[in-house]
Amino acid sequence: MSIENIRQFIKEKAEEFGAKMDSEFNKSYVERNNTGQEPLKDNGAYFGFIHPEEEVSGPFHDFSLTIFPNDQNKPWLVCLGIGSSGFKNDYELATYPGLRRLFSNLTNERGFCKTDFSDIETSLPKSITGNPSLQHIKNTIKTYTKVLPTCQIVNDPESEEGKEVIAAFVAGYAKLRDWPTNKDHRKAVTVALEPFLKTEINDKAEEVESLLMERKYIVLQGPPGTGKTRTAKGVADNINAMTFFTQFHAETSYSDFIFGLRPDTANEKLRYRGYLGSFSEALKHAVEHSSKKVVLIIDEINRANLSNVLGPIFYLFEHKMDVSNVEIEISPNFKVKKLPNNFFVIATMNSADRSLAVVDFALRRRFAWYPMTPKIINGQNKKLENVSVNKVPNEEFFFKEDFAVIEEIFNWYASSTELNLQPGEGYFIAKNETEMLNRIRYEIFPLIKEYLQEGLLRNAKEEFNNYFSTRINLSLFE
Repeated sequence: MSIENIRQFIKEKAEEFGAKMDSEFNKSYVERNNTGQEPLKDNGAYFGFIHPEEEVSGPFHDFSLTIFPNDQNKPWLVCLGIGSSGFKNDYELATYPGLRRLFSNLTNERGFCKTDFSDIETSLPKSITGNPSLQHIKNTIKTYTKVLPTCQIVNDPESEEGKEVIAAFVAGYAKLRDWPTNKDHRKAVTVALEPFLKTEINDKAEEVESLLMERKYIVLQGPPGTGKTRTAKGVADNINAMTFFTQFHAETSYSDFIFGLRPDTANEKLRYRGYLGSFSEALKHAVEHSSKKVVLIIDEINRANLSNVLGPIFYLFEHKMDVSNVEIEISPNFKVKKLPNNFFVIATMNSADRSLAVVDFALRRRFAWYPMTPKIINGQNKKLENVSVNKVPNEEFFFKEDFAVIEEIFNWYASSTELNLQPGEGYFIAKNETEMLNRIRYEIFPLIKEYLQEGLLRNAKEEFNNYFSTRINLSLFE
């Protein structure tokens, strides 16, 4: 395996991704190359890129693209490293969740990715330091064990698979250093990373349906605009079920959901009548029509006080309850020991609403929880007033470039919790450019501004502001 061939390969990839080496004062990286016969013999060989402000030799700071090679036809180790002098310019960058998110996609079971890229105190795990296939560079690994936040074993760097991994690490470093300056650079980076990035399936209805058949009671949770309610209705229709629908709110009570008394306004004299709630109506229909599937959709399930609303029926939500000697009274003359096999519940929960009650663990155990994340809508590509869009039903369009910009900002800057705030794909569907601009101006812009005012996504404020200033000529800070 030729070290010089791979050195040349990564330099060509760096240039393809936007790296500049025009002069001493305009360069994107400093190359380090310590691959002479002595370093190779002593297991200390390495080459790669470091920050352009660093020297060509000696200790250095900040993130590096580092490759530990050998000339024995044995595996190499491709790494994102940190200089032995620690952080100088890159500490804030190391704290961005998106950096770890990106490189975690580039590693598999033969690699490693730290949970905290700013950590230069924790050593590599034994899966790397004690790996039998890396014993030929064990001294090198031992030397740098605390400053390698992520690494990947590459069996043959000159194979197609090996070059694919190395190119992806160079692309990751290019994003880290912000090398791409035009569309061609960005496309080249995307192409290099694409084989490693996890892609969401476009239509999750089939998966949700399968989960519903298995677990019977499920919750679709995710940010607004991800199609939770639409998916619930679609699944119910697809299994040819009788559908009952209710939406919870802060004042939803046991009498609304199960059974209650209400004034009979049709009579001159005041009297009260019993009324079945939405749950009881659906359940009664399921009991009386045992050959027909019945689905109760509970929209915004976490907007109500669930302990008060569910009362004793909480006990019934056991999807594997075969036999029960406990009879629960649903209403006068209506008691059940278990929910019938043809009765299903699909609930939805808005994960972006921070003001709502936390769902307790007992309820979580009784329901299956399916995440609904923002996803690109695939379809017919079409240009609409110079905006790249995908066609969706009813002559509406999915504005994928706007979606992609917002998604990239969230992926790079948002914590795991803040990812639940990303506007779903429904925000980016419009009939034309004018309607899309209005959606950005009057829906997405106020939403992001509110997040920032609440202290969320602070590191992303300039990225968001640049997007809105460019797209709708509005600043978040005026």
